[in-house]
Amino acid sequence: MNLRKSICAGLFLCAVISADFGEESIFTRHFAARNFVAGEITQAELDAVLRAGVHAPSANNRQPWHFTVVRSQELAGEMIPNLVSGNIVIVVSAPEDTIKNGRGILDCGLAVENMYLAAQSAGLGSRIYTGPINSVNQKLKSRLDLPKGYSAVALVRIGRITSPTDATSAASPRQPLDTKVTYK
Repeated sequence: MNLRKSICAGLFLCAVISADFGEESIFTRHFAARNFVAGEITQAELDAVLRAGVHAPSANNRQPWHFTVVRSQELAGEMIPNLVSGNIVIVVSAPEDTIKNGRGILDCGLAVENMYLAAQSAGLGSRIYTGPINSVNQKLKSRLDLPKGYSAVALVRIGRITSPTDATSAASPRQPLDTKVTYK
């Protein structure tokens, strides 16, 4: 896909998210769900989340990511404790050479954010995990059938949440802009 098509696809995705959720915006979607409840994720919901990941931008449009969807509660539970029935874990992996030079990590991070936000936009809970990655790569790589030469970069958990959840008040506070930006 050329750059113009990628930009159009990204703008379309932003327009769809904005149009569907009115007052809600990127500024209210920094809530990492903790209140998961039992309930299956439909294939349509999962496909929408995965499509958002595939449509993430990447350096030189390399799209180095691979998504492994883990529905097995036993296997997912080995990665993330306290899973609730019906939770899905998406293992985001990249070629090891792109992880070593950092490009794969950044590109996968963009895909992870897209999936995280898409799940929240669909009314699902989502949470990003990077803490278990070393363990996943050391102990579960072969059981996950990651592509040859790939390693896990991040996990995205999606599931049902209690509703309504006020994402703004439930989120951890954001630091003030003036403490995070320098102008020269």
